Amino acid sequence: MTDANDINRGVAAMETGGARGTSTAAASLTADSLGRPKAENFFEFRDVSKSFDDHAVLKDVSFTVKRGATCVIMGRSGVGKSVSLKHIMGFMKADAGRIFVDGEDVTDFSEHQFEEVRRKVTMVFQSGALFDSLTVAENIAFPLEKQPGLEEDDIEAYVAKLAKMLEVEPVLDKLPGELSTGMRRAVAMARAFAQNPDAILFDEPTTMVDPIMAAHMGDLILRLKEAFHRTSIVVTHDTHLAKKLADSVVFLQEGRVAFLGPWADFENSTDPFLRNFRMQDALIPALDVTL
Repeated sequence: MTDANDINRGVAAMETGGARGTSTAAASLTADSLGRPKAENFFEFRDVSKSFDDHAVLKDVSFTVKRGATCVIMGRSGVGKSVSLKHIMGFMKADAGRIFVDGEDVTDFSEHQFEEVRRKVTMVFQSGALFDSLTVAENIAFPLEKQPGLEEDDIEAYVAKLAKMLEVEPVLDKLPGELSTGMRRAVAMARAFAQNPDAILFDEPTTMVDPIMAAHMGDLILRLKEAFHRTSIVVTHDTHLAKKLADSVVFLQEGRVAFLGPWADFENSTDPFLRNFRMQDALIPALDVTL
């Protein structure tokens, strides 16, 4: 659960972006609050299968995501990318196989048990899933309300820091309905990081936006990655985004893992299907819109 010390560390990481922020993050990756060693892999799928009626979406899917790393899950539409995230969050149950989060087998967790998982793992949905009746500032502040040790000034300061980092300062007083799709996702990312999670899941963060905004969203996520060093999974079909973010790649094809490894190996793979996928996506130019 977020407390005042967590908030102060988060602000420090954003302000320094260097040795002090990095060393603090690195220390937090290796031991829990009691000094016990943490599992090397934050996420793990072991032979996970999922079907809807007679259609198999995931077929014996296995992969791991190391603590503090960013894994990009790629593949064409309908191959089970977003379904994988929903299993991690407990929105779906696997038909077979095991799923581990932070070293703990969550496969058979109850809804009550998943409430604890969702305190340390948060998800940025395609829609943003913001509260329509709250302003942008109130949406970002929502996870911080009633947290022990946090005063109103602490919350306002952290909201301001996140708003600046995600470039949503000009719209803090607006309602979500007044924002573009890209801006709503930026606000959703700010709210997700306000929860100070151990891990964050991004579901197609660049879909349904133009190439310029897609590149900008990628830059924002990279900025968060470098500041917070959180374990992340990014679901996307966007190779430009994947290249920018990925420490590892999981490529799903017809429900199975067709590739698992670092980006360089994926980019250099001679597999005809993977090569064709890369070539088609390369038709959309890569843009750098970092200011």
